[in-house]
Amino acid sequence: MFFRNLFFDWGIIPSEKFNLPVINVGNLSCGGTGKTPQIEYLIRLLSPKYFIATLSRGYGRESDGFIIGSKRSQAKYIGDEPMQFVKKFDGIKVAVDNKRKRGIKLLVQKYPSLDVILLDDAFQHRSVRPGLNILLTDYHSLYTEDFVLPSGRLREPRRGAKRADVILVTKTPKIFSPITKRRIIEDISPRKNQDVLFTYIKYGNPTLVHESSLFVYPPVVSRILLFTGIANDYPFREHLQRMCSELMVIKFPDHHLYTLKDIEKVLKTFNEIPSRRKVIITTEKDLMRLKTHELNTILKTIPLFYVPIEIVFQGNDQEKFDKLILTYVERNKRNG
Repeated sequence: MFFRNLFFDWGIIPSEKFNLPVINVGNLSCGGTGKTPQIEYLIRLLSPKYFIATLSRGYGRESDGFIIGSKRSQAKYIGDEPMQFVKKFDGIKVAVDNKRKRGIKLLVQKYPSLDVILLDDAFQHRSVRPGLNILLTDYHSLYTEDFVLPSGRLREPRRGAKRADVILVTKTPKIFSPITKRRIIEDISPRKNQDVLFTYIKYGNPTLVHESSLFVYPPVVSRILLFTGIANDYPFREHLQRMCSELMVIKFPDHHLYTLKDIEKVLKTFNEIPSRRKVIITTEKDLMRLKTHELNTILKTIPLFYVPIEIVFQGNDQEKFDKLILTYVERNKRNG
């Protein structure tokens, strides 16, 4: 990875820049930094004015090549994050391609009026040179304190952070000390052209997966059974622990494709909990992998809820971030 990056830096291996705004959201670590809600934030910011497409690899999908997602798609064919974008947002295009450069060219060819492309998790895909690189790092596991695999969880050496235009420290506490903020900025030691900004997670109300079922979220919850298949669920666990007297957790691998046997295991554990004030909760990303024809019937019969999330910037950081993004897009749009 070190020599690969060096060859890209020296121009021995070429990277291509495109004539429209391309914004990348990525990280140095193996995942779990909050890329999906950050992409959603950018969609909400840009979609009222610009025609947007997202481009992801579609990690874990049972398909190959370039695919445009639709409401009829399934997570196992386009990936859970792209499926989430499709379900939540109208008026945007959601594409997957394991070769990002090819994916960008096909998007531009297919949609000539496209204004902005958002790349999901392409920080290490150096064959594409984004106009704006956003690097995420988890407050609880900063890349400055981590090591390259297998000693740590970094995909590449820390010096790769120099390619970022913006470094976002994610999943901070809602109440955040200015002293801690200054310490982190000192540890990151940003270059002159880099902004270091901070975000935290805002959790929505538990939402019933199947609205047609008769279950309701009880006013007082005694026990919560949480099951997830995401990289880092610890902030979510902390949030749920404040909502009940006991939290039970069933952990599946990241991007796990759920089967009937998995849900039967969850339901068996739930039925053995000695309480009437109990619910089953999962994440919004997991929900995308649960919506299959095989599981649809059984999910209607259980009190399954998910909790939507959004990111919120600390202090004045939202104003700085929004201005940076909107200025970049306006200056680099194709008719600019």
